[in-house]
Amino acid sequence: MRATRDDLPFLFGDESAGVRGADWGGLRAVIISMPAGTDFTPLFKGLSNGLCQCPHWGYVLKGRIRLVYPDREEVVSAGELFYWPPGHTARVEEDVEFVEFSPPREHDEVLDVVKRNVAEAATA
Repeated sequence: MRATRDDLPFLFGDESAGVRGADWGGLRAVIISMPAGTDFTPLFKGLSNGLCQCPHWGYVLKGRIRLVYPDREEVVSAGELFYWPPGHTARVEEDVEFVEFSPPREHDEVLDVVKRNVAEAATA
């Protein structure tokens, strides 16, 4: 399987802030683009401890993102591989685009909550 960024359907969002992806070989392969200043914390409201409970493996194509765990923080920048274990949130420090691989079931659980939180914020 192969695809360009533009070949992948949006699972959430749009060009300005979105998740494009497909399930391949037992993993969800996505490309995520988010603008600087995005704080994932409000999006994870309703998940255990208010944190993403899905593991992710990937590579940052551009930008910088700060991962926040209960006991530490780390910054991942363009050109770096990453593994983010369950129990994290994030803040985008510089417009970011990254490739990410995750287990589909856990990813769906997170994405469902994110979609609900965005919809509730839009009607508030």
